[in-house]
Amino acid sequence: MAPHHGERQGAAAKAPRRSQGSRRAAPESTPGHYWFWGHHAVLAALRNPRRTVHLLLATRPALARLGSAVERPGLAIRIVSPREVARVLPEGATHQGVALKVAPLPPIPLERILAIQGARSLFLVLDQITDPRNFGAILRSAAAMGVDAVVVQQRRSAEPNGACARAAAGALDLVPLVEVVNLSRALHQLAEAGYRITGLDAAAEQPVEALAPASRRALVFGSEGAGIRRLVGEACHEFARIVMEPRMESLNVSVACGIALYVVRRVVDRAETAAPAAASAG
Repeated sequence: MAPHHGERQGAAAKAPRRSQGSRRAAPESTPGHYWFWGHHAVLAALRNPRRTVHLLLATRPALARLGSAVERPGLAIRIVSPREVARVLPEGATHQGVALKVAPLPPIPLERILAIQGARSLFLVLDQITDPRNFGAILRSAAAMGVDAVVVQQRRSAEPNGACARAAAGALDLVPLVEVVNLSRALHQLAEAGYRITGLDAAAEQPVEALAPASRRALVFGSEGAGIRRLVGEACHEFARIVMEPRMESLNVSVACGIALYVVRRVVDRAETAAPAAASAG
């Protein structure tokens, strides 16, 4: 399989309590829990009813910016200094004065998400994207382009942790994330549900803007280095590439994903909706 367009191309809350002195603001994350940081990531997590939230560390200005979103049952709130927020986060994290300790989202079965899709639906399938920042940036593009769900493999995929949430700018709690055991089997399920499976591959003959319209489509992207794996590629109906200047042989996978989503949504899908309108006018 040729490399894809990735690295190779491609008011229930209790009153806030001020922390004292130089004591550590909060314990480190325990297994199965994450620290989210940055205003957008924290606000989206607080607004997501499916997300269990435990502890909010915030400066007074940051707490004011979050507003009524902090009114979550069971959420402990501590007003702290920026330095105390930084203590629980990776070195250099740009936290904007706020950090939130959260639990992972409960799993969503693929069958359940398929059952609620309408006649028009766009899925994004990620084959072993391992960098959490790339993963987060992809989720951000997916939210911006109205993707209905993102499907990933449970193993050898980026963890939806704080770095991912920060890069996603809230999209981690906006776009349904479906984890599956076997990605090629999941693609066969999507095909049975009427989805056109399109893999992004640098060696494909047709450019992404030349794709035939499809009411239901799943765009597949491979890993940053190896691209789409063989069995996953065999489950695709077609492949497409992003046309690039020959001076540059590759694109970061998150950038390529954003370009492809935009083209599918704004060029390919628009062609499909324009055809019935033209026919009725004639």
